[in-house]
Amino acid sequence: MLRNMNDLDGYTVNARDGAIGKVKDFYFDDEAWAVRYLIVDTGSWLSSRKVLISPMSMGKLDPNGKVLPVSLTKEQVKNSPDIDLDKPVSRQHELEYLGYYNYPIYWGGAGMWGGGAYPGMVSGVGFDAASAEHRLARPQDEPVDSVNGPREAHDTHLRSCKAIMKYDIEATDGDIGHVHGLLLDDDTWAVRYLIVDTSNWWLGHKVLIAPQWIREMRWSDKTVKLNLTRKAIKEAPQYDPAITVNRDREALLYKHYDRPGYWASEGQPPPQSRVGEPTMPPTLRQPDGNATRDERHSR
Repeated sequence: MLRNMNDLDGYTVNARDGAIGKVKDFYFDDEAWAVRYLIVDTGSWLSSRKVLISPMSMGKLDPNGKVLPVSLTKEQVKNSPDIDLDKPVSRQHELEYLGYYNYPIYWGGAGMWGGGAYPGMVSGVGFDAASAEHRLARPQDEPVDSVNGPREAHDTHLRSCKAIMKYDIEATDGDIGHVHGLLLDDDTWAVRYLIVDTSNWWLGHKVLIAPQWIREMRWSDKTVKLNLTRKAIKEAPQYDPAITVNRDREALLYKHYDRPGYWASEGQPPPQSRVGEPTMPPTLRQPDGNATRDERHSR
């Protein structure tokens, strides 16, 4: 299911033997656009130390109780490698972290999570794994295996989700707005869409942009450049946070931009409306006379 990143802020992360802390941010991989770690503030328990929690250890989130369960113990988290989150997290730091928890390396494989599309599919990891119950972490003094792959140990590919809020968005022919939020897939932990606020151009209009439609991320000047035109974005289905973005609505969006859906390459089921359901409207929200600012002014 797709969830707004902002809605997950403040969720309580529960270990097997008690609460660890609360979600404060996410680190996503700027190449695969997948959330690799949750940044959790441990509060008074560990003197407000911030720790990283991988989706590979997560169970099913509880939106009613605002809880995220993880297959770890508080002692494991307490003894985990201390990472300075005020500095970029290098690949070497990740290797130390993954080695401590005995997690596999997620980069370099065919799937989003190395050998699979889902973090819980990896053998020996997560709630569905046979060895998950009270699994012991690898001792800290055990060396981490070297990695033969395209990335070096000093590479940094992790970005803060909150840090890209308010980034400017540019179409091929001009500005269109700024990043307002992110929609995350709580199964794969992929960043499926940027929520773009175009209110400086169209009053109260928000649209969804998939990372695959980004031409360039300019981190230095906080700008996202798209390979879409302003006209195409203006005519795209409007995003309404009150309406769940299901697969049919995603298909409508991809059809508008004439792009293939990501679900085909990931082996996910295609859109399929149920018998008796009403025909999908041509927007992602109920029609409410959403005229552009210029059109309102001309009336």
